[in-house]
Amino acid sequence: MDKMTDDIKIVKEGLAEAFYPDSVFYNPVQEFNRDLTIAVLNQFAQEYLLNKPISQSNKRTKEDKVKEKQMPTNDMRNELEKEKEKEKEGPTRFEDISDAQINRKVLQRGIKCDNGLRILEALSASGLRSMRFAKEVGGINEIITNDFSKDAYEMIKKNAAHNNVEDLIVPSLADATMVMYQNRRYSDRFHIIDLDPYGSAVQFLDGAVQAVRDGGLLCVTCTDTAVLCGNSSETCYSKYGAMSLKGKFCHEMALRILLQSIESHANRYSRYIVPLMSMSADFYIRVFVKVHTGQGIVKQSVSKLSMVYHCSGCGVFEFQKLGTCTPIKGRNFKYGTAVGPPVQEKCQHCHSKHHIGGPIWTAPIHDRDFIQTVVSGVQEDSSKFGTSQRIVGMLSLMLEELQDCPLYYIIDHLVNVVHCIAPNMLQIRSAIMNAGYRVSLSHAAKNSIKTDAPPNIIWDIMRSWVKTHPISEKRKQHETPGKHILSKEPTTNVSFDLRADANPKSREKGLVRFQQNPESFWGPKPRAKKGSGNEDSKRMAKSVKLQGKKRKVMEESQDFKQFKCKKFRQGKCDLGNNCKYSHNLEIEITQTDHDNGN
Repeated sequence: MDKMTDDIKIVKEGLAEAFYPDSVFYNPVQEFNRDLTIAVLNQFAQEYLLNKPISQSNKRTKEDKVKEKQMPTNDMRNELEKEKEKEKEGPTRFEDISDAQINRKVLQRGIKCDNGLRILEALSASGLRSMRFAKEVGGINEIITNDFSKDAYEMIKKNAAHNNVEDLIVPSLADATMVMYQNRRYSDRFHIIDLDPYGSAVQFLDGAVQAVRDGGLLCVTCTDTAVLCGNSSETCYSKYGAMSLKGKFCHEMALRILLQSIESHANRYSRYIVPLMSMSADFYIRVFVKVHTGQGIVKQSVSKLSMVYHCSGCGVFEFQKLGTCTPIKGRNFKYGTAVGPPVQEKCQHCHSKHHIGGPIWTAPIHDRDFIQTVVSGVQEDSSKFGTSQRIVGMLSLMLEELQDCPLYYIIDHLVNVVHCIAPNMLQIRSAIMNAGYRVSLSHAAKNSIKTDAPPNIIWDIMRSWVKTHPISEKRKQHETPGKHILSKEPTTNVSFDLRADANPKSREKGLVRFQQNPESFWGPKPRAKKGSGNEDSKRMAKSVKLQGKKRKVMEESQDFKQFKCKKFRQGKCDLGNNCKYSHNLEIEITQTDHDNGN
């Protein structure tokens, strides 16, 4: 709900209200992002606070040992003395407190928790997200709400006072990277860091992986999906250290490139990530990962990354791991280099060349148990989330995804390769399952197939389909990938008999999975800038004015009189001199006659 007071807008979202002028960024379409983040933080707070001690016990942990090596001796002693004093004051662990006391004292929303979570929203703009954290997430000690803009900083203070959360919100006017670097000390690290920048978050990752606590949560959004989805592979490499590919699976690959980049930054400091949830939605990608410390597991990172071989003709893909990790005696592993490549010089299916992308993260991108608890929490408290139906639908779809099958195919693309009519989703899913393989949808694309079936099985299914649904003879005359694929006989016994379990549960229940356009002119908003009057209305008016600009310029600049009027030649044009095409049938042109469309 939006209201207007002079040049400052007031937006109400969840339990919070926020003021924002034109000089402070705000995108209403991101409400789904904010709702989902709050649902995730509530679940993380419960798990983290219920499993962690209120104050450290006398037993020295691995983290304490690292402290001793990196902290000055006097500081370490002072810190341990303070911890011992706290232990004398009361129970040391949550096991000594009843669940009712925990929920009342620790996880109560809107109340400052002395032993609670320390959160950093590094790029806050108006601070709406932080206001919602303060009012809707329990177990918080403080929220550092930071922005580099002076206008945003003043608005954060105003919004904190307006929402009566000044005891939880700590406004900050600073460079986001410097805030994180200044909080790298163990005692100062954040339990949660939220990065939601305009564009790419990659410049903030180095500070973030150092400033988050062991087992802490890192939430990252990137809106530069054009770069991550293959439109500018060289730019993607310079930012994320991976080559993106323009394949039908590009949105999931974008997620895996981001996870690979976060892992790479964390590995430099003997840290590693565990993805809880990875989402591609609307015009952005969003990941939630836990960050842990452990050099032993860091060594396994190379076995979680792979290069992608993508056929430029038929679109199939294969993976080449960067390294191997083989269990041996006890808890030990043997590490080695991978052997490859997994493909021939040209695609064995359509004889086209391969494009190489990556490296990407090929380990699981979701934690099913965590997602299930988030879904349950949203369903129990759905009235507090404006986008609760979409959250439940999207997360239910994630729960159905095959975790060990990176990337996906698009049914429409498979059909376009062989130029046949399309089987429906249940038919092709049934065929894959009848062949003995698993299949699921992907939340990143509506008509997708994630499967452990190898490419030759996929094309055998399409060959069998074409046998019962023949294609035009014209399609067989050209040298296309489809012609090479269909020139081979299927070697798999394919059955399109429908199976009851072929229909996904999320589809069967009619859950909201793929959101319709939420409003006119929705999508990434331009950077906030100072101006007079209603800047949003001005930008929208300009957008409408410029729609179809290229087409209009082409029409105005082209001399259509050089083309003969086809309808005049047929005796059907009655426009006379007003016709933009020539009625002089004796003119010489080298191009095909054009129809004036009348």
